[in-house]
Amino acid sequence: MIENGPMVERLILGLALSALIGGIAFRLGALTGSGWLGAVLVGTSIFGFGGWPWAMLLIAFFVSASALTRYGAGRKAEAALDFAKGGRRDLAQALANGGVGAALAILWGFLPHPALWWMFAGSLAAVTADTWATEVGLLSGRPPWHPLKRRPVPPGTSGALTLEGTIAAALGALGIGILAVGWSPVGGSLPMALAVGMVGFLGMLLDSFLGATVQRIYWCARCGKETERPIHRCGQTTQPLRGWRWLNNDVVNALAALLGALGMLAWSWVMG
Repeated sequence: MIENGPMVERLILGLALSALIGGIAFRLGALTGSGWLGAVLVGTSIFGFGGWPWAMLLIAFFVSASALTRYGAGRKAEAALDFAKGGRRDLAQALANGGVGAALAILWGFLPHPALWWMFAGSLAAVTADTWATEVGLLSGRPPWHPLKRRPVPPGTSGALTLEGTIAAALGALGIGILAVGWSPVGGSLPMALAVGMVGFLGMLLDSFLGATVQRIYWCARCGKETERPIHRCGQTTQPLRGWRWLNNDVVNALAALLGALGMLAWSWVMG
């Protein structure tokens, strides 16, 4: 168990740093007010209980995700309006992306085990892959392909994939894997980086599969469009089209992060 003194100091420093970074992101339009709170909760937990390596990996995800969200925002604005939420991340999104990692960091603070670090890396690789796939895919000059409908669909359709977004997902997940090995407090190797990248990419695929099948999707009769919003951008109250009522985009993201973590737990167990 980590001594209380250093942990308390890290919690205080983590609170200050996450509040500062969250505040900057809020001013830049990357977070809502509640998203700022979410960043503080997640950041404080991860830095306070995990330390600098954990915090740096979280920052790598957050900075890259925020940068890609802002890049080409004008070109992506039309399609993004049909998403459940806009580019500014709120409390639920912060917890969906970082909640699994925060829980793992807390466990690490009281019972450090190498598998927890790799599970953390796997969870961040999954949410990084999903975010990169979405943000880069929206910039594609071609409509995305829906794997179940087997045809192109309008940009922003839940569960659809683009070639560019899929490549970006693989690169983002692998990037987290490489950083996880480089900053690892428990050692690491190239196979571990590849494993993190692989489970992160699988987490993105799970996200897309759930989005295409059982995620709650609505229909706007006025616009004749699918949307993740219960109230469409036109102001029309939408009707449920498919999916489970409780399975919104935030839950899907959290499940993808959980798959990334469990994937690395399985890998750690198999590799001994």
